Amino acid sequence: MSVTESKTEIFDMASTEAEKTARGRNNIAGIFERYVQPCLAELLGSSLFIFAGCCSVIGNVGITGSVQPALAHGLALAIAIAVFGEISGAHFNPAVSVSVYLVGGMEVILLAPYIIAQICGGMIGAGLAKLIFPDAKFQTAAGAAFNAVQTNAAIGPATVAEMLMTLILTMVVCMGAVNERTRSPLAPFLIGLTVSANILAGGSVSGACMNPARAFGPAVAANYWTHHWIYWVGPLAGALLTVSFVRLLMGDQKTRLILK
Repeated sequence: MSVTESKTEIFDMASTEAEKTARGRNNIAGIFERYVQPCLAELLGSSLFIFAGCCSVIGNVGITGSVQPALAHGLALAIAIAVFGEISGAHFNPAVSVSVYLVGGMEVILLAPYIIAQICGGMIGAGLAKLIFPDAKFQTAAGAAFNAVQTNAAIGPATVAEMLMTLILTMVVCMGAVNERTRSPLAPFLIGLTVSANILAGGSVSGACMNPARAFGPAVAANYWTHHWIYWVGPLAGALLTVSFVRLLMGDQKTRLILK
C-alpha cells in the first residue's frame, strides 16, 4: 500500500468517526428537544402560571371580587402559552393534555410525563406563593385552594360548572390550536381570554378552576382538601365531552372519526 493510500484511509476513518460522533450528538439533541424539553416547559410554565394565579387570589381577598383573579389567570396563561407553545404546546393543565392527546395532538408517550410535570409545577407555584405572602393573609385565602363549595347542596352545581367551563376551555384549545382547519395564530390570546371569561362567569359557583394541577398545588400548600375531587372529576369530564364533539362532529377530516 502506498503512502498516499494509507493517508487517504486514515482520513476516511477519521471522517467516519466524526460523522458517527455528530450523529450521536444530533440523536441526543433530538431526544432532548422531543421528549425532555417539552416536559421541562410544562413544569416551568405551570409553575409560573399557577404562581401568578395563586398570588392574584391570595392578594385579592375582599377587594375586587373575581376581576383580579380573572385578569391575572388569563394574562399569565396567554403569556406562558406564547412563550412555551412552540416547545410543548403549552398545556399546563391535565384536562387539556388529555383532550389534546385524544384528538390526536400529541404522542401517548408524553401524556403521563406532561401530567406529572404539570402537577409538580402546581405545587412549586403554590409553594412560591406561600413563600412571599404573610401567613395570616395566606390562611385567610386558604392558600388559593378552591373553597367556593361550602355545602353539600353546592357540590352538584359546582361539578357541572367545572365540567362546562372546562368544556369551553378545551374546545378552544383543540379547535384553536390543534385542529388544522380552524387553527389560529391568536390561540394564546383566545385561550387566556377564555379562562378570564370563565372565572368571571363561574367563579362564584365553583371557583372556576378548570385545571386539576391548579387545584392540587394550592391544596397541598394549604392542606385544604374539602371537596377537592370536584376539581378532577369536573374538568376531566369536560375534556372528554370536548373530545366527543371534536372527534364526531367538529374536527377536520384528519381528526373526525365519521363522515370523512
